[in-house]
Amino acid sequence: MHSFPRPQNTHLHVTPRPVDGDCPECGAAELAEYRVLSEGGWWEVRKCRACLASVERRPGPPFGAYAPLGPTVAARS
Repeated sequence: MHSFPRPQNTHLHVTPRPVDGDCPECGAAELAEYRVLSEGGWWEVRKCRACLASVERRPGPPFGAYAPLGPTVAARS
């Protein structure tokens, strides 16, 4: 049995971070950055909020927002 509570939200929500620049597809000045889960894992993307054109896409952290405990625990000797 798990000891953590079940989430109350039915959907995940990410707040996009606005960035400067114009969309190369439609010319709108509505670029934003945010993290998405897609084929190949997590990605940090920069997209146009007006036409959804992808301006930049780079690999994100392997586990998204989850930080595994293992790397932070010091080995005992």
